[in-house]
Amino acid sequence: MEKTVLAIAGKPGLYTLVKQGRGMLIVESIDETRKRIPAAARDRVTSLNDVSMYTTGEDVPLMSVFDAIKTKYNAAPVDIDVKKATAEELSAFMGEVLPDYDRDRVYLTDIKKLIQWYNILATNGMTDFVAHEEEPAQAEA
Repeated sequence: MEKTVLAIAGKPGLYTLVKQGRGMLIVESIDETRKRIPAAARDRVTSLNDVSMYTTGEDVPLMSVFDAIKTKYNAAPVDIDVKKATAEELSAFMGEVLPDYDRDRVYLTDIKKLIQWYNILATNGMTDFVAHEEEPAQAEA
């Protein structure tokens, strides 16, 4: 993803980094309003590139999970209503997207936030989650 996508604790939605100043960031919401706000040093700002999901093996980067959702839903928003979804529906969704997720450490609230964040990004056309680099040609021996 070419833009830095941020989550700010206590503020709904996702944001992109516009400018970095002394002791604060200027961020823009990823929605139709495109509202710009300052994020001070006291705000807990997290880049989605630094977030990962617990699995029974190695942790999986959040962007890879988003890419798996994009593949399953053809880059369309997820059709699960997170406010009305049952625990079984959320667990089934997560099991389809990331089959080996750690069911003890990934909570239902985490799955809901995952769906909400993916829907924000998909709705706003930000679906290039994983950089697809061309593999270098291997020399034949």
